[in-house]
Amino acid sequence: MQSIFVAIASVMMYSTADTPAATSLYLPFFKSVVVPLGFAFVIVAYFWIVGFSNAVNLTDGLDGLAIMPTVLVAGALGIFAYASGHAEFARYLGIPRIPGAGELAIVCGALAGAGLGFLWFNTYPAQVFMGDIGALAVGAVLGTIAVIVRQEIVLVIMGGIFVLETLSVMLQVASFKLTGKRIFRMAPLHHHFELKGWPEPRVIVRFWIISLVLVLIGLASLKVR
Repeated sequence: MQSIFVAIASVMMYSTADTPAATSLYLPFFKSVVVPLGFAFVIVAYFWIVGFSNAVNLTDGLDGLAIMPTVLVAGALGIFAYASGHAEFARYLGIPRIPGAGELAIVCGALAGAGLGFLWFNTYPAQVFMGDIGALAVGAVLGTIAVIVRQEIVLVIMGGIFVLETLSVMLQVASFKLTGKRIFRMAPLHHHFELKGWPEPRVIVRFWIISLVLVLIGLASLKVR
């Protein structure tokens, strides 16, 4: 069902794109490197949205671990969305001009604000949990916004915690099936550090710190082009 809905959304975004910039791939830190995707945009959009939807879900294994990086990434994507929707800012910063994208700043702000409200009760020891439905939805929103504002690769940087958690699962499964050995004590990655003796709050806060640094690197790409 997830694949069906994301595939439909990807085709709709492609069919309603009114400028070449809306379906091209932009590389951060490079001003003039643009890769026209054509219909391949649908494939990229599909994998980014489904991938980040499940990546956030895999990360949501400790109290507050997934929501704080979500708040940080959503806030940063809001800045990208506003700048992309503003003709002068987009031209000055060297990012794609996406008409109407500035409206997504409201969605990003709402997600960040709701995430902070949720974190009040989800912080260790948690009183409420987002569950699979919440985590999958939050990840899909981040992936969709990144696709619309043409910042897929920047999302990989800023959402590096989600990417690392997902890669740890993929590597663990591949290693065990191919060699019968495990790379990590347990996957996703946060459980590996728990089994090494780190208290849960230490794992959570250190992952938050890494996420903050990665988001700042992503934001730096606005000027380092």
